[in-house]
Parts: sequence; C-alpha cells; structure tokens
Amino acid sequence: MLKGYNLVGQKESSEGDQFLQVFSTASGNLLPEKFAIATAAEIDEAVSKALAAFEIYKSVTPEKKAVFLEAIAEEIMGLGDALIQRAMQESGLPEARLLGERGRTTGQLKLFASLLREGSWVEAVIDTAMPDRMPLPRADIRKMQVPIGPVAVFGASNFPFAFSTAGGDTASALAAGNPVVVKAHEAHLGTNELMAGAIKAAVEKCGLPDGVFSFVTGPGATTGMQLVTHPGIKAVGFTGSYKAGMAIFKAANERETPIPVYAEMSSINPVLLLPEKIQQDAAAVATMLAGSVTLGTGQFCTNPGLLFLIGGTASESFISELKDKLAAVQPSTMLNPGVCNNYYESRQKMSAQPGVNTLYLGQRGDATYKGASALFQVSDMDFMSNIALQHEVFGPSTLLVACESEASMQQAVQCLHGQLTGTVLGTINDIKSFTTCIDALSSKVGRVVYNSVPTGVEVCHAMVHGGPFPATTNAHHTSVGVEAIRRFVRPLCLQDCPPELLPDALKNDNPLGLTRKVNGVYTSEVI
Repeated sequence: MLKGYNLVGQKESSEGDQFLQVFSTASGNLLPEKFAIATAAEIDEAVSKALAAFEIYKSVTPEKKAVFLEAIAEEIMGLGDALIQRAMQESGLPEARLLGERGRTTGQLKLFASLLREGSWVEAVIDTAMPDRMPLPRADIRKMQVPIGPVAVFGASNFPFAFSTAGGDTASALAAGNPVVVKAHEAHLGTNELMAGAIKAAVEKCGLPDGVFSFVTGPGATTGMQLVTHPGIKAVGFTGSYKAGMAIFKAANERETPIPVYAEMSSINPVLLLPEKIQQDAAAVATMLAGSVTLGTGQFCTNPGLLFLIGGTASESFISELKDKLAAVQPSTMLNPGVCNNYYESRQKMSAQPGVNTLYLGQRGDATYKGASALFQVSDMDFMSNIALQHEVFGPSTLLVACESEASMQQAVQCLHGQLTGTVLGTINDIKSFTTCIDALSSKVGRVVYNSVPTGVEVCHAMVHGGPFPATTNAHHTSVGVEAIRRFVRPLCLQDCPPELLPDALKNDNPLGLTRKVNGVYTSEVI
C-alpha cells in the first residue's frame, strides 16, 4: 500500500499540507493516492543527512558498495508484479516494455557492481619519488578519482525505472561513493515510492549510513530548484526537456559555488539516407525507420526526428513506402497529458513552418491521450534557413530534408545543433562516397550508428549516450554505461603522502590488484 511520503534518509516523512496526485493516461483519471510535497525543512534535512552520510560512505570499500548495488537490484525484483502494474497505470507504457526496462535497471546496477570489483575506473597513477634526480629531486606523486559529495537526481518521465529513482544516474553516483537525493517525477510518484522503498531496504540490509539515499516530491520549479541551489548538493543528473534542463543549469551556475549539471535535454537524431541503399532497400529501410520513429510512441530520446536524403526517383519511392508504414502504426498512449498536448502543439507548429509540406498526419482521437504519427518534408535550403525546424517534436513524428546534392546534404548537416546520435544508412559504396557528410555528422553527435536505428541504447562499457549542446550540457560524458561514473568523481593528487595514509588503490603492495599507471607504464605489479 502506498503511503505518499518523502524519504528523508531512512525516515518516512510527510510534514507538509500540500499534495500531488498522478493522472493516468491509461485510465483517463487521477489515481486516488496523494503524495506529500516536501517542505523546505524536509529538503534541507535530506541534504544535511546526505552530507553526514558522505563522510562515511565515501570510504566504504568497493566490495561493500558492490554488494549494496546488487541488494538494490534484488529488492527491486522482490517488488514483483506490483511495481510493473503501478508503472503501467502511471506511464501508460505496456507491460512488455516495462518488464524489459526493469531488467535494464537491475542489470545496470549489477554492471556497476562489477565495475567496482574490477576497480580500474579510479584511474590510479603513481610517479614514485626520484630523490637523486638532477638538477632537482622528484617528490612521490600519486593520483586517483574520488567521489564529490551528495548528488541530486531528477527522475525522467519517459523511463520510470531506468532513468528515474534507481536508474543510471543514481546507480553511477552511488557506485562512485556519493549519497543521492532524488527529485521524484510528478508523473510516476507511486512507482518512485516503490523503487525508493527497495533502496531503503538495501541501505538497511547493508548497514550503510542514514542519508545515503533520500527522495523528495514536488514541482520542479520549487522543490527541484530548492534542491539544486542547496549548498550541500555537489552535482546534478537530469533527463528531460530543454527548458527544464537549462533552468537547472543556469541555477546551478548562479550559486555562490557553481556545480556541474549533467543534463540530457533535446535531440532529433539525424539520419543520412544514402542513395544506393535507398535504391536497393527502400521498403526495408522504410519499415525499419517507421518502427524506430514510432517506438514507444516516439517518446525515446533517440527516436529519429530528422531524415536527410537526396531527391530522385528512388527517394520518391522510399517516401511513399515510409508514409504507408507510418500510417499503418496505430496511435498509442502517451506518458502524461503534458507530453501528449505538447506533442500535438509541436506538430502543429512544424506543419505551419515556411516550406514545410505535410506528407502524413495521423489524427488525434477525441478525448484520448494517444500519439498519432506524422511525416513532414522540407527542402534543404528551407531547412538551413529556419532554426525552428531543429526543435524537438517529442512524439512519433519525423521531418524529411530533401537535398539537391551531396554538397547540399553536407551543408545541411553542418547547420545541425548537437545531437545524441547520428545514423548512416548506406551501402559500403555509399559510405565511401559520402565520407565528408559522415565526418560532418560525426562532429555533431555522441554516437554514430551504421545501418541500424538509434533507438535502443546498450548499457555497456563503450556506450556514449551524450553529445554536444543542446543534446546535453556536457559533451565529455555519458549518462548510460559504466563511463557514467566519471561524472560524479574528481581527481585527487597526493604528494609525499605517508604510506600508511594512502588509499588502497595507491598503496605500493596494490591490495586491490588494480592495473595502475606506474612511472608511465600500465602494470598490476606491486611497487
């Protein structure tokens, strides 16, 4: 049974007299449970507990943190069907999608646990002393990555598990040794409470300090901003809209002590449709792209919202195929009323832009929250002259840019803002012929996909889920995969530190068995 509390450390707290309810697009009604909006005092207490917990948690052994992450995964699975059913009610997402997302969420927790046990992420570097060096001796200098302090995490609307309470931001921050305070997303408060309960149980089971995890509920403009501007918060992880992400970014940089904000905000994920591929496989490519555009009702951050192709007979055949394939996809329920209304408003704005032709426009049913697909087309010149055509339409919609030539395609790509992904669909001859276009695309994105679709992000060691602004506020990092841990650490150098005070990662006898860079050479040997 849901209680509607905030979690302040291990304490369930409901001090305020204001509440939120979740509207279910699946049922078309408000769900009955009421969730208490956190007071300023509760937020302050949560951060204060996180600061106190940090002094202990930052020194917890890698093995104990790994066991903690695995315990969270175990507790999440222990919630069983109740978690899936609640998330279905709150998000409108189908059962199969949520079962897969739960697996991804527990899987990434376990992946970070394995990273902690392997240990090389601390980047241990040792330059031993050279007392006899001339003309001056060299001190003993050692460096490693260390945690930064309490991290604020904002839950995302489109991934109630994997980018939310126990999602990648939380998992990577906890793995690095930082307490986490989550700002629950208003669209899935019950799901948040269930997931938070799993983390709470894991904290208790593993004997970790009170305050290593908390969550607070409330509107982003008030509750979220109180969290971001609190001096005890040392970094922010966010996935959501450009407007909200930039508000957080600006607030964090206007603090007396600015902090990093790792915000994933906006991406239309351009696709290069190269001519030989289109001529040979028009129907197959159209089927593949229609599935990617409409996957999850277009509510992934990697749905392809922009397609570049060179005009001609083959292109016209492809466009006809794509239009038919999109029209065959039935509208499906969107995440919440705000997302749904914004989709149709954005779609209308797109159709009204100069030079834009509407090729297909699925109709919105009366009084429903379902997203119907749309296909638009514009010339390369009109695209390059109108920045509004790069605004994200968050839903099952895509824009075709008809290019006159390879040169104009390259020019159009060079006009792009930063993106999470860029996709190249072409034969080997296409890819060799369009290297300048592909190079231009590579400079704009965090991940280049060849002859596949950008939807579907593997959680692994090599993944980059990030990109140049405005896709993210920091193109040097990823929010998916084990490299995400690097967002929440900083390098610390120790010079002539007494051996008995060195952390295990930097000790001469290498008790953790790490591969370290010693005097410029990678080795796992003792010194």
